[in-house]
Amino acid sequence: MKVDVLIIGAGISGAVLAERYAAIGKKVLILEKRSHIAGNCYDYIDENGILVSKYGAHLFHTNEEEVWKYVNKFSEWYDWEHKVIAKVDGKLVPIPVNITTVNKLFNENISSEEEMKDWLEKNRIDIQDPQNGKEAVLSKVGPELYEKMFRHYTKKQWDKYPEELDASVLDRIPVRTNYDDRYFSDKYQALPKGGYTKLFEKILSHPNIHIELNTDYFDVKDKIEGYSKLFYTGPIDRFFEFKYSLEDKLEYRSINFVSETVNKDFFQENSVVNYPGMEVEYTRIIEYKHFGHQQAGKTTIVKEFTVDTGEPYYPVPNQKNREIYERYKKEADQLKDIYFVGRLANYKYFNMDQAFKNALDLFKNLEGKSKRTRIARNEKKTVHRVQ
Repeated sequence: MKVDVLIIGAGISGAVLAERYAAIGKKVLILEKRSHIAGNCYDYIDENGILVSKYGAHLFHTNEEEVWKYVNKFSEWYDWEHKVIAKVDGKLVPIPVNITTVNKLFNENISSEEEMKDWLEKNRIDIQDPQNGKEAVLSKVGPELYEKMFRHYTKKQWDKYPEELDASVLDRIPVRTNYDDRYFSDKYQALPKGGYTKLFEKILSHPNIHIELNTDYFDVKDKIEGYSKLFYTGPIDRFFEFKYSLEDKLEYRSINFVSETVNKDFFQENSVVNYPGMEVEYTRIIEYKHFGHQQAGKTTIVKEFTVDTGEPYYPVPNQKNREIYERYKKEADQLKDIYFVGRLANYKYFNMDQAFKNALDLFKNLEGKSKRTRIARNEKKTVHRVQ
């Protein structure tokens, strides 16, 4: 088989790049070490007849018109405004923090944005340039909410307290001064009809794309020749055989998913309930039956325990890891026609839409305007509307 482009990983980044190159006539080979496509977005119908995600819930949201237009070529989508609640002091309160959260936890009677702003101003600590996650939270909501909702949750999720993490980790957490209880505020918030696996099947359905599952690139790399470009989406330190982290390895957090069948209609009132306190070890419980208003006689819940070992999910952003990563990046930048794409390869957290956009942007930067014109001629103009 003649191969023009070799891609390691069949998640978002790998799938988008494969589709783009296939659309301009390139022969693409994807090597995926797992037994399935779609990366961490992989979902399936479980024994209870419920569509569940193997690696945690994935909620699509974006303000990027280009990304929204792209994903709509491969699936119909239905509106889904995601909401999260947390169990704090025995009460269920909205996340992000909003008026309802404060009223419930502190027996306040706030009823307007101005009153909420005043409450936050009285409780927050004025830190102009937060240097770590703790300072980032204190500057937004103050010490009481920090203790109740952020300190221990961060420890459970990262095995580090907020002061041990970059400010960026917690600074991106929104705080609302109204009653808005949506987790995201993006223009487009939706889920693909039939699930993400079907979306990826459509993205990867081009005849120019060949996929080898259960295949680790590092086991076969010496047997593959002739390709002009390689796109790598795995952990960057693995690519370089851990040469810069033999003593201080790049840290990743993994998740242990514990699934349970509950013989009742619903287990909890919401799709996701977070547990910020130390009274339980898990960080949250997801009940997938809520997504898409699914019907089944039983329900499936999944408890998430964040751990150090296992499949890498989250890079741990702090100064030490950043310095180790920069050494790898410097070496990666010297390689010709080898590109590092995605969360693990760039040792950086990306939202789903950012992963789509980064892959689309990389393709455009490498292939240029003339090849985009060729794509436009080759593609079928089938765009599905949101129902």
